[in-house]
Amino acid sequence: MSVRLYIRDSPQRSLALITETHTLIFRQTVAQASQSTVGKFGPPRCMVEFADLNTVDLHDYKALRTQGVYGTLGLININADVFLCIISNAERVAVVRPEENVQRIISVDFYCLNRDEFDQDELDAYDSNNFQPEGYDYARQPSQRDSQVEHPCQALKKLLGDGTFYYSVDFDLTNSLQNRVSEESAFDPDSHDKGFLWNSYMITPLVQFRSSLIAYDREALDASLLLTSAIRGYVSTITVPASSAPIKNVSSNLPSSLTLISRLSCRRAGTRFNSRGIDDDGNVANFVETETTYWFAGGLCFSYAQVRGSVPIFWEQSTGILPNQQKIQITRSPEATQPSFDKHFEDLELRYGAVHILNLMSATKPGEVELTERYKYHVGKSMFNHPLPAGEASDHRMLQYTQYDFHAETKGANGYEAASSVKRLIRNDMESSEYFLSDSLDKNGLSSNSMEKKAMVSLQQEGVIRTNCLDCLDRTNLIQTIISQMALESFLNRRGEYAAADFWMRHSSLWADNGDALSKIYAGTGALKSSFTRHGKMSLAGALADARKSATRVYINNFVDKGRQNTIDILLGRLVDQSPVQLYDPMNEFVSSELYKRTQEYSSSEEVSIWVGTFNLNGKRVGLKEDLSTWLYPKTNSSQSQADIVAVGFQEIVELSPQQIMSTDPDRRQEWEIAVGNALNVNARRQNLEEYILLRSGQLVGTALIIFVKAHTLKDIKNVEGSVKKTGLSGMAGNKGAVAIRMEYANTRICFVTAHLAAGFANYDERNKDYRTISHGLRFQRDRSIEDHDTIIWLGDFNYRIGLAYEKVLRLVEAGDLGTLYQNDQLNLQMVAGQAFPFYSEASITFMPTYKYDVGTDYYDTSEKARIPAWCDRVLRKGNNLTQINYNTAPLRFSDHRPIYATFLCTVNMVNETLKEKISRDIYKKRQGEVSRKANYSQETLLSEKDDLIEEGIAPGLPPASSDSQKWWLANGLPVRSTVADSRRGQIPNPKRPSNPFTNNDEPDWIKEEEATERQSQYRSQPVKEPGISLKSPQREVISRTASGVHRSQTIQNNPTNRRTRESSEVDRSYLSQSPSSRGPDNSTAALLRKPAPPVPKKPVQLISPEITMSEFAGVNPIERLNNASAGASTPPPPPPPRRVTKTIGSSILPQIMAELRPQATSPDMSNHRSNVPPLPQRSSSTRANYNLLDEEIDAAGDIPSLKPNRPK
Repeated sequence: MSVRLYIRDSPQRSLALITETHTLIFRQTVAQASQSTVGKFGPPRCMVEFADLNTVDLHDYKALRTQGVYGTLGLININADVFLCIISNAERVAVVRPEENVQRIISVDFYCLNRDEFDQDELDAYDSNNFQPEGYDYARQPSQRDSQVEHPCQALKKLLGDGTFYYSVDFDLTNSLQNRVSEESAFDPDSHDKGFLWNSYMITPLVQFRSSLIAYDREALDASLLLTSAIRGYVSTITVPASSAPIKNVSSNLPSSLTLISRLSCRRAGTRFNSRGIDDDGNVANFVETETTYWFAGGLCFSYAQVRGSVPIFWEQSTGILPNQQKIQITRSPEATQPSFDKHFEDLELRYGAVHILNLMSATKPGEVELTERYKYHVGKSMFNHPLPAGEASDHRMLQYTQYDFHAETKGANGYEAASSVKRLIRNDMESSEYFLSDSLDKNGLSSNSMEKKAMVSLQQEGVIRTNCLDCLDRTNLIQTIISQMALESFLNRRGEYAAADFWMRHSSLWADNGDALSKIYAGTGALKSSFTRHGKMSLAGALADARKSATRVYINNFVDKGRQNTIDILLGRLVDQSPVQLYDPMNEFVSSELYKRTQEYSSSEEVSIWVGTFNLNGKRVGLKEDLSTWLYPKTNSSQSQADIVAVGFQEIVELSPQQIMSTDPDRRQEWEIAVGNALNVNARRQNLEEYILLRSGQLVGTALIIFVKAHTLKDIKNVEGSVKKTGLSGMAGNKGAVAIRMEYANTRICFVTAHLAAGFANYDERNKDYRTISHGLRFQRDRSIEDHDTIIWLGDFNYRIGLAYEKVLRLVEAGDLGTLYQNDQLNLQMVAGQAFPFYSEASITFMPTYKYDVGTDYYDTSEKARIPAWCDRVLRKGNNLTQINYNTAPLRFSDHRPIYATFLCTVNMVNETLKEKISRDIYKKRQGEVSRKANYSQETLLSEKDDLIEEGIAPGLPPASSDSQKWWLANGLPVRSTVADSRRGQIPNPKRPSNPFTNNDEPDWIKEEEATERQSQYRSQPVKEPGISLKSPQREVISRTASGVHRSQTIQNNPTNRRTRESSEVDRSYLSQSPSSRGPDNSTAALLRKPAPPVPKKPVQLISPEITMSEFAGVNPIERLNNASAGASTPPPPPPPRRVTKTIGSSILPQIMAELRPQATSPDMSNHRSNVPPLPQRSSSTRANYNLLDEEIDAAGDIPSLKPNRPK
C-alpha cells in the first residue's frame, strides 16, 4: 500500500500521511509553537487525527516528498522541536516463509512539525565508505563540516540508515517463529517483544493513540501499515536450490530457504566500552537472540534459537591505546550483584525454559579469570541452582554451567577447527531442549493464509544455550555457528536426511555475515575469525584482516564511541532531559468519553453459571466405568444443577513413568472426554434439559483440561485458545506444568488453568516458582498471558501440604478442627505472604483434606511412608464479576485423592457492537458539526477553532493565548463580541461621548435615534475645503513642497485644553496618494493634520453599535470630512459613528473605499512614483474581518515613503 507525505503550512503547520483510504494527520498546536521560541515547559504536545479520506478536506495540503513513504518509525523530541521519522528507502533482504518478507532500512528522513527551517535541508546520502555509523563525516575536511548548518536529527538519520535496522509489514519481527506461530497482525503492540523493539521510544505515543481509538478505527490503522516496528541486528536469507537441499521433494522440485535473524536487545544497548555487564533490571550488554530458520517447499519449517550476552555481573572496562591498558574492574560486591543476576536468568527461564551457560573466556588471561570465578560463584548461589533435599528428584534445576576455554582449546595445530570439541559438552542438553518444528496442513506450502491459520506445531524448543566470551563477538559467533549446525543435523538425522557440503557452506556464509554485522554495531568493525567461519580455515589474508580490524577497533573505541553512544541514547530516550511527544486527539477522546457515558444504551449484563472440578486420578483407568454423577452433579440448588460452562481438570491421567513424561499420549484424555460427556448428557436427558458440547480440551502428559458448554452459549463464545507450560525437569518434561484454555464469552475474557505443581513436603518454594513460571511464561496467541483476562480460575493438584506432624493432623481431622489445619496450610501461608497467587481468592474450606487416602477407602495413608493428609487439590479465583456459590468434595474412591468442585456465577458483559459503532459515528458527526458550527468557516478557521480545544498556556499557571474566536479573559469560551443591548427602545449610544471613559463630560450615554440622525446630517453637510490649505491647530506637522524636494517641519504649541488634537501628528496617507493636480491649486506647500481618533464612550453600556454600511460613505471623501472639521472654529463637527469590529467592513469593502480616494486621472509627472507606493499590508481573511476601516488606514500610513515628483522639464 503506497503512502504519501503531505504538508500544510497554515493556519497551523500540519503533516499528513495519506494512504489510499485513510490519512494520519499530525498538527502543531499554539502551545507547541510557543515552546519553540519561549522555552520548554513540559513534554511537547501535538494533535493527531486518523480519519477516512472521504471525511477530511486536504485541498490546502501539498506534497512534501516526491517519493513514497515505506513506513513510520514514530515521533521524537529534539530541543523542543517535534520530528516525524519516516522510512524513505528500504530493500527486501529475507523471505522467512512465503509472503513473510523482511526489509532492511536504507535511509530515513525527519520532518519537523513545528518549524519549516528544515524542510529543504536535504541531508547527504549515507555512504558507509565516508561516514562513521553515528553521524560524523570523517571523509570531509573540518572546514567543510563547520560551514554547513547541521540538521538536529542528522546523527539519528545516519544511525538508522547504517544498514543494521530491519522491519516487516507481514509479521512480527520482534518475536521468534515459535512465539508468533498464530499471529494475526504484523503490528500488534500487545505481542511485540519490547526488548527488541528499537523504535519503542518513538512509536510509543502512536501506540497509545492507537489504543485509544475505537475498534473499527484501530483495525483500519493496522491495515494501513502506517506504523512500523523495527529491530536492530542482522537478517538475511539464502535460497537453497532443490539440488542442494537436504530434504528432497521430487514432486515440486522447488527451492527451500535458509534464514538467519539476529535481534539485538535495546535494554542495555551501547558501544563496546560504554556498555558492559548487567544493570539492576537484569539486562546485559550486547544481548542477542539469533534464530536459524529453514523452510522447506513442502510447508515444513524448522527453527532454533540461541542467545549471547555479556557476563551478567557488574563490571566495567576502560579504553586504552595499548591492550594491557584496558583493565577490567568489578564494581559491586557478590551480595549486591546476586539479585540482578537471578533476575536476568529468571527472565531467560520464562522466555526459553532451561538455560545452559557456555562460558568461552580464558582460564589464564588476567581479567577474564576474575570474571569467570565470579560467574561460577553466582551460578552456585542462584535461586535456580539450589540443591534439593536428599531423596528428591533434581527436576527443577534451571541452570547448567559449562566452562570452555576457547583460546586454550584452539591453540594447537588444528587451530580453530579444534573448536568442534565443544559438541561433546553440550550435546545432551541440546537434544533434551529440542527445536521448533511446524508443518502446514496445506502441503503445497504456497499460501500464506494456510500457513498462518493451518500451521500445525509438531515440536517446541524447551531450552536455550547462552554463550558468552568477553565481548560476545568473535569467539561467540564461531561457537554459535557450530551450535546452529548441530541443531540442523539433529533435525535432519531424525528424518533420515543429511546435508551436502554446499548446504553447509551457505550456512557458514550466513553466520560469517552475521558476525560481521553484530561486531560493527558493538565494536565498530567486522568480526575477527570471520575468515574461518566463512571458509572453514584460517588463511594469511584472514589473519592480516584481523590485525587491521583490531587496530581500527582501538581508534573507534577511543575516539568515536562516545558520539555513537550518545546517538543511541537519544534514539532510545535515555537522556535526562528527554521527554516523549504527547499526542492528543480531541475528537476521538470526546467520542470515547461520550460513548462511555452511554454504555447502558449498547451493553447489558448476563449471569452465566460455571462448574469447575479437579481430580488427580493417580494413573488409574478404573474410574472410566465409575458413576461420576456425584461429582459432576452434586446436590446443589436448582440454579447450579445445569451449569452453562463445565471445566474439568485431571492430573495423572497416565502413570508418570520416565517414558511417559517426555511425550503426550492423547488416548487416555480422549477416553475421559467421552466418560465425562456421557455423564453430563445422561443427566441432561433425564431432566429433559439441553445437552452439552465439547468446546475444547488440552493435555500436557498427565495433566488435562476439558471444557464443555451448553449449545445455546456457542453464539456468544469466540476466540477459544489453548496453551501449555512445562515445569518438570527444568522445563523440559511435562510431568509437572499447566494446561490453560481461554475464551471470550461475549465481551468478557475468561481463562481456566489446571496445574500440577512440584511435589515434596518441603518444596513450597519450588511450587511458588512453578506458579510464577506458569503465570508469566504461559502465553496464548497475540502474546496474551493468564493475567490478561477478566475472569481467571485455577484448579488442580497444587501439592501444598499442611505443616504439621502426621499424628497431629490425624487428631485434628478426627476432631473436625479445620481451622487449625488451615492455619498451617502452606498455600494459605504463601498467599498471605504474597509468594504465590497474589490477589487470588479461595472460598472457605469445609471439607476434609483430599490427600492422601488408601485407594478404595476413607482412611488416610496407612503405608510406611505415612503421607501427611493435605488439601493438595484446590480451586482459586480472580475477578470482580465472579461469585462463588459452592466449594466441596465428592465421594469417589478409586484414587488416592478425592475430587473437588466449585460452582460460580459469572456476570458477563454483552455489547451490541453494531449499535455501539452507530452511536460512536453519530457522536462523531454531531461533534464535528459543533466544531464547525458556522457554515461559512473555511478549513483554516475550522482547524484553528479545533485547536482552541487543546491550547495550553506557554508556562504553568498561565492561560492559553487568545485567538480569533476566544479570549483568555472571557470565561468558558464565550465569543469575543458582546450582545448586550439597552432595554430602552428607540435609543442608541451617544456618538459625542469622548473616547476616554475617564474624561469629565456631561454627555449622556444614550440618545434618541432622531437626535443621532440629525447629528449625522449636520456632519455630512459640512462644506468641503481645498486640501492644500494649512490647518491651524495647537499641534501639527507641516509638509512643505518645493522644487528641490520635500522637507518636514513641525510646530509644537502647548494647549492642554485640546488633548485630542495634540495627540495627532501624522499626515493622512490618502492625501499623499493623490496626484498634485488633484490636490488643488497650491502644489508647493501643503499641511495636513492626522484626523482625530473617534471617541470612546466612558462606560459603554452596549458594546455593539449599528453596522457601518457603504451607504454612510457614499459620496463623502474622508479628506473632505477632515478639512470640514478643521474649518469650524467654534463648533466642532460631530464625530463619525463609533468604531466597531464588524464583518461588514473587511477585505471586500476596503478596496471600494480606497478606490474613491484615488484620483480619476494620473499626472504624467507622478506616474513613475505612484508605482513605488507599497501595497497595503495583507492579512488573512479570518484576521481582516476583525479590523475597522480606520485601522487599515492608520496601519498602512506609516509604510508610505515620501514622494518626490519629477522636476518639470
